[in-house]
Amino acid sequence: MNIDSEIIGRIRNGDKLEFETLFRSSYVSLVCYAKRILRDHDTAEEIVQELFFRLWQDREKLNIESSLNGYLFRSVHNRALHHIEHQQVVSRHAGEVAAGTELSSEPVTEAIYYSELQTKIAGVLERLPGRCRTIFRMSRFEGLKYNEIAEKLAVNVKTVEADMGKALREFRKALTEQ
Repeated sequence: MNIDSEIIGRIRNGDKLEFETLFRSSYVSLVCYAKRILRDHDTAEEIVQELFFRLWQDREKLNIESSLNGYLFRSVHNRALHHIEHQQVVSRHAGEVAAGTELSSEPVTEAIYYSELQTKIAGVLERLPGRCRTIFRMSRFEGLKYNEIAEKLAVNVKTVEADMGKALREFRKALTEQ
């Protein structure tokens, strides 16, 4: 058993000291890496903190087959890219609103629209079958590629593609219903 496997095993078993040691030894370099991608120190820190929060929260399901360091940097990379994509969507939406689309410019109305959209998204996620929901979250929220998801779940890439197609159809159907 290599050192990474021992560390992962201890963290999986709830060893807070091992987790804290990993956090302290990795935090600065991960934040610097995220900052190079995002060009924003505060957001870089948030991304790394969220990664470690999720790591601890889901520690019992922790299954890292590559190097621990590689896993952490890949996770930060994926989360940073997801953040950039999200910011682009927000900017595009703001541009559409500024261009005079049908959305109201009143903050309360926008908050209601946003809340309704979040409720619809949560509803669709809950209705999705278990594996389909897991695959969607891994792809869209964790930024994993289909082949990475297939590897982690021990399924065929075609299965991942089919489940993502199913999830996206459900989202389109729910979001086009008025």
